[in-house]
This record gives sequence, C-alpha cells and structure tokens, in this order.
Amino acid sequence: MAKERFDTTFSPTYDQDDIPITPTHRRFVTQVIDRCPQNGRILDAACGTGKYFALVLESGRQVLGIDQSAGMLSVARAKHPDVPTQKVGLQEMDFDAAFDAAICVDAMENVFPEDWAPVLSNLRRAVRPGGLVYFTVETIDEREIEAVFAKATADGLPVVRGEHPIRGGGYHFYPSLVQVAAWIEGVGLTVIEDGRSEGNNYGYYHALCSSG
Repeated sequence: MAKERFDTTFSPTYDQDDIPITPTHRRFVTQVIDRCPQNGRILDAACGTGKYFALVLESGRQVLGIDQSAGMLSVARAKHPDVPTQKVGLQEMDFDAAFDAAICVDAMENVFPEDWAPVLSNLRRAVRPGGLVYFTVETIDEREIEAVFAKATADGLPVVRGEHPIRGGGYHFYPSLVQVAAWIEGVGLTVIEDGRSEGNNYGYYHALCSSG
C-alpha cells in the first residue's frame, strides 16, 4: 500500500525526473520485440507510465501494460490512450500463455524476497511455450548491502540480506545474482543472453530468458 501511495503521489511528475532509456535497456527490449512475431503480443509488467510502449507500438506489435499504481497507469493512458492497461500487481498476475513475450523493467527491486520466485513464475506462465521473458535486477555496492544488513541485524530487525528500507525513496531488495540464477532455473526459465549497465551509484543486471 505504501508503494501505491508513493507512485500515485509522484506519477504526475514521474516522467520529468525519470532517467532516459539507456542503450542497454533499449537493446534488450528491441531484441524482445524483434524475436516476436510481426503481430505478436508483449506484456509490459509494472509498466509505470508506459516508458516502453512506443518501442513496441512502432514495431507493429501489440502491448498490454499492467501496474499496481493507479496513478502511473493514468499517466500511461494519457500518453497512449489506445494501449490496454490493467491495474494488476506482479504478484497477482494470472495470465496463461497469453503473450509472445513479457518484459519487467526496473521493477523487481521493489519485490519482497519471498515473492521473487512467484513473480518469475507468473511471468513465465504469462508467455507461450518458447516465449521470452526479459527482466532487470537492480544492483548496488556490496558494501552498502552489508552495512544496511549489519545495522538492521544489530537493531534486532527480522531482515533478509539485501533488503534496504530507504533506497530509491522506499523499500528495495537486492538479491545476489547467484540467488537470481537459482530462481530463474527453479521456475523453468533459461537465460539466453545477459548484460550489465551502470548508473549513478547503482546498476542493472539484464536477463533475457526463454520459457522453453
């Protein structure tokens, strides 16, 4: 609920402050689009204000955007009134083989540790056999992760290593990439290409996966 209030409060000005699409993000999203059939359907899960809608639409593919924030979806609809959207969280998705691909960009850092595997499973289930799932994993300096974990443990808080209560204006979770790889394998996805990109005091691991 806190995330919903945060996103809804800042959604009218979110695009003004948002970082432009990086070359690495663009490359992976473009790969997803190019590997889809010409009339293919792509799910943009946690679509926010529809940052990637234009790339999909310009290719002739279709896109459905989902997000848990009504405010973000309102902005996305204003920008792209012809794109269907639904107010659905990553944990609540129940699509079944409805898409050729799914993208989940710059959103998994807001997912709780116990929800990571279920969310990846939801993304896998949403695409057809052999479909693609592309998602990003936000990364930060390991020393910061250790310092936050040590303080929380010392304060007696029931935290998982990687949980960060104040990053990015609210809760973030930074799993190890070893753990991410285990979750990917566990839900039946296979990484076919990966990469890294760096920002200011954070970065992203990019995973392009096949569902079969």
